[in-house]
Amino acid sequence: MSTNTKSIQSPMEIIKFSLRNNIRQYTMFIALISIMLIFSILSPNFLTPRNLSTLFLQTAHIAILACGVVLVIVAGHIDLSIGAVVGLTGAIVAILQAKFGLGILPSIVITLGVGGIIGLWQGYWVAYKDVPAFIVTLAGMMVFNGLLLGVTKGETIATSSAFNLIGQGYLPTLFLENTPKDLIPHDTTLVVLGLVIIGYLWLEFSNRKERINYEFEVLPPSLFALKIGVAILLIASVFIIMALYLGIPYSILILMAIGGLYIFLTTKTTFGRHVYAIGGNKDAAKLSGINIRQRTLWIFISSGILCAVGGIIYTARVGSAAASAGQGMELDVIASAIIGGTSTLGGEGTIVGAIIGALVMATLNNGMLLLDVGTTQRLIVRGLVLLLAVWVDISSRKKNG
Repeated sequence: MSTNTKSIQSPMEIIKFSLRNNIRQYTMFIALISIMLIFSILSPNFLTPRNLSTLFLQTAHIAILACGVVLVIVAGHIDLSIGAVVGLTGAIVAILQAKFGLGILPSIVITLGVGGIIGLWQGYWVAYKDVPAFIVTLAGMMVFNGLLLGVTKGETIATSSAFNLIGQGYLPTLFLENTPKDLIPHDTTLVVLGLVIIGYLWLEFSNRKERINYEFEVLPPSLFALKIGVAILLIASVFIIMALYLGIPYSILILMAIGGLYIFLTTKTTFGRHVYAIGGNKDAAKLSGINIRQRTLWIFISSGILCAVGGIIYTARVGSAAASAGQGMELDVIASAIIGGTSTLGGEGTIVGAIIGALVMATLNNGMLLLDVGTTQRLIVRGLVLLLAVWVDISSRKKNG
């Protein structure tokens, strides 16, 4: 919640102003909480630590991919090749270990390099050859799906149990052993929770101090404390849920690291400001001296590398690579970013929003599976949710305009 006008004085007016100008972000949180409440009423198994921890585990690779696609969409582009690249890179990391005898670390490094090269290839056509990203990535989807079929030869390639820990494993305990049945909190998760809260408080107070130094508007102390309290409550809820099961999955740790990096990249760096400027007004960005071609190239390289990360985690989670891996995944990733507040018109979007959007999509799928809803109905519901999110985006822009 923030305000940038000095005509607003009372806390109630600040809240109303914030709600009016951040309706899309608040709608996303309200939707997530509402969906969880509905499924908790309809299914007694939904709010169990085991189910919610599994939900977070299933969300990790989609949320990581969404972090990359946010930059792509904010800059005014689209990436339809995400699923194909995830499948291909997942197959590569599996084949390097199973058929070439490489270790886990060398295989991961090579796979990340392949993801970067794929992003470089697609970014070159978009940035320097002026081919629309829709066409480039649509062609890429076909090419990479063909390569996936070629490298796997239609076979399923199993991965080792050590590698599978990346997608299936949890942080070990520090002092007390726990099991899901005894409900003893996972001590390592509680330590990480404390560190995350300390980091969050440091960021909030340093940002507030910086705004005061530059004589920008800040929230009154009472509302600032309320904002921090609500955020800490939400953070603690997520970590305690994981602590009551098996702890923090390794894939969630990777998501936290990548999410933190991309939040910093989009909010604190010149590169991030340039990406938003390009999506907001490309002509103005060019006149401002921004190297649009170079920035566009790096946006797609970033997306390619995160696709490789997503491919590694997804392959480790399912324990194998197959020619069908990643099919349709781009739709979930793009939907997550849009549901999380990334504008289809470019120039707007947040990493946190994309991660929450991924959680919304995963929650919908998980809840409907618990209720034994058929595939047909699940696809219809997810499509309608995406349509509603785009409608909120367009209507809020019209209202602001």
